[in-house]
Amino acid sequence: MAQNTSLINPEILLNASTADFDALAIRVFQYQYKYNPVYQLFCHALKTDPSDVSQITQIPFLPVSFFKSHSILTTDNGSEHNASPDNDKIALVFESSGTTGETPSRHYIADADIYEKSLLRAYNQFYGASQQYAILALLPSYLERKNASLVHMAKTLIEHSGHPDNGFYINEWEQLHQTLTRLEKAGQKTLLLGVTFALLDFADAYPMELKHTIVMETGGMKGRREELTRSEVHDILKRQFHLDHIHSEYGMTELLSQAYAKADGVFRSTNTMKVLVRDINDPLDVNDTGSGCINIIDLANIHSCSFIATDDVGNISPDGTFEVFGRMDHSALRGCSLMAV
Repeated sequence: MAQNTSLINPEILLNASTADFDALAIRVFQYQYKYNPVYQLFCHALKTDPSDVSQITQIPFLPVSFFKSHSILTTDNGSEHNASPDNDKIALVFESSGTTGETPSRHYIADADIYEKSLLRAYNQFYGASQQYAILALLPSYLERKNASLVHMAKTLIEHSGHPDNGFYINEWEQLHQTLTRLEKAGQKTLLLGVTFALLDFADAYPMELKHTIVMETGGMKGRREELTRSEVHDILKRQFHLDHIHSEYGMTELLSQAYAKADGVFRSTNTMKVLVRDINDPLDVNDTGSGCINIIDLANIHSCSFIATDDVGNISPDGTFEVFGRMDHSALRGCSLMAV
């Protein structure tokens, strides 16, 4: 169910360009400062005056951990920041896995249409229309729990692709191998989207030559296999599948936009997303190049919060491409995070 943005038409945000991105981001900041109670309190704690914000590096970025402890919603109905969201105003809920005993992040999606449009336009921007592809999603652990954003992403792409061989897989490796073999023989463009540990397991069991298939890893190794760097993972997959490149997708429960890497883990953001870095020792020192903790502006998050300080660390090049090195450990995060409101 769409909410009244009054100041901003979501369609304008979804069609953001490099030329107008920063101006749109500042407009979104002003809107969310006014209508997002949690974010407003956070800005107050930092003594941020919206009238003083003229550059995106001056915008406060909400720590991603707030999605575990608060309902992050931008709404003009005056709801309290600790109130449970009204079910009739929520279209989707994305929920992180978390570890045993850990509170999961919950991202309340007020307008599913914005999510779908941002996803499909982004995919089209990088890969062309999804209808060209057979889409095979190897997502064990994600399929076994509710409200995983990655599963919803794959489901949306599969529905819009419409190919009869589309499908989800948990551990049906023989069936997946047979399907890939048939699609390869037919010369069908195919996307094999998979969580990292599952792709490695499948590649070990069923090495094969893929000429018409994009293999895209989405991360996900912790606790399932020996920890490997992205380059090590890609080297294994390239060898097992006889590919020159492995693709990657970067997204998270708290975002609606994605970034994609077509080779070597070098990501490019979609048009609704921009990545910045904050200094590990001074989280208010934000820049558009260099290394540090990753901050993300996601214009598609108009109904939650578009300014997220993640727990990831990476590097941004002058051309706007970026790499993700991994999560910061707890000791480093103390310097990389902001105090809770």
